[in-house]
Amino acid sequence: MTATILILFTATYLGMALGRFPGLSIDRTGIALVAAILLLAAGALDTTQLVAAVDFPTIFILLGLMILSAQYAGSGFYDWCALKVAQAARSPARLLAVIVLVAGGLSAVLANDVVVFAMTPMLCLGLQARKLDPRPYLIALAGAANAGSAATLIGNPQNILIGQVGHLDFWRFLAVCGGPALAAMAIVYGTVWLVWRGRFGMPQEGGGQVAPVALDRWQLGKAVAATLVLLVLFTRDIPQEHSVLLVAGVMMISRRMASRDMLGMVDWHLLVLFAALFAINHALGLTGIPAALVGDLQAAGWLPDRLAVMLPLALAGSNSIGNVPAVILLLAAWPSPPEGALYGLALLSTLAGNLLLPGSLANIIVAERAAAAGVRLGFVEHARCGVPMALLSMALAAVWLWAGGWMGL
Repeated sequence: MTATILILFTATYLGMALGRFPGLSIDRTGIALVAAILLLAAGALDTTQLVAAVDFPTIFILLGLMILSAQYAGSGFYDWCALKVAQAARSPARLLAVIVLVAGGLSAVLANDVVVFAMTPMLCLGLQARKLDPRPYLIALAGAANAGSAATLIGNPQNILIGQVGHLDFWRFLAVCGGPALAAMAIVYGTVWLVWRGRFGMPQEGGGQVAPVALDRWQLGKAVAATLVLLVLFTRDIPQEHSVLLVAGVMMISRRMASRDMLGMVDWHLLVLFAALFAINHALGLTGIPAALVGDLQAAGWLPDRLAVMLPLALAGSNSIGNVPAVILLLAAWPSPPEGALYGLALLSTLAGNLLLPGSLANIIVAERAAAAGVRLGFVEHARCGVPMALLSMALAAVWLWAGGWMGL
């Protein structure tokens, strides 16, 4: 049985790295789900073990935040915001700054994947209408969304999981990670501006008029009020998943927005991916291999509770299998990391996602949504900005963690 588990585990994370298997139209979520089903069919897991393996508080927080974001989307806020951003500043430098601030700020409270999914198409249209090349702005959108999301426990899926595993306080996390996240946003701006300076215009003729976007101010006000309530609830001694689900439940009680429409905006693929990876990692844990490996690493002094280990691990993991699967895998093998290591893991795995296009789900979403809008964002184009963005921001975050005493060298 151990051999079966190892084969399916290896195939799953190979699929995470490749994004799909050659010759098949199965993506990361499908690969993980099929592997979990095969583990169940082979008897490596029974249904009780499979259900017990899933970290439901993490799933519930993700679900609740997606429903809250659906309230924003239903009000027309994301399209309105993207169009206003594209039309706001007259100079490329100011426009780039607005995109970085808006993307980073929204991602800190509404999850980066959701923000870039909603904003990318309208941003492309607005930029093309102004005869501007959308590519540098899209790189800034993804980079700032990743950087801004590192500031909070609800900024991205991996932070949500890390917060649940370590029972981290929302505001304490913000105090530790907020500074490096802001600095990383500044690095995103500076890098994109330097790499693309003088080349922000359209490479060919294009563009046109973009229809105005209707904004439902009542529904937007409801979403903003719900967000503020959620932040207040985070100061109380209430489990975070309870707070998020309570706010999401209230959002679904509406006379104008059908609950079916709101649930239709939930990224069910991401939730299924999380659940399947939890099950696969649990099956590997039953073999005893991860515990033995952690014991060996601890004896050799190579646990990732030091920056010398965490930095290359975060960089390699995020840009091979992706930062979400990498964090899920590491926490499954290392069940009791110290608090400082959790802050380091959250910051460094998120910022490492800016290195290459497949490094984070937000990058992939931006590229795919842009392609659907007629804009091709290539691997090399992203890497020219992504490599310096990631390395500089990770170096600064490492200095911050070391100076604050959160992680040693």
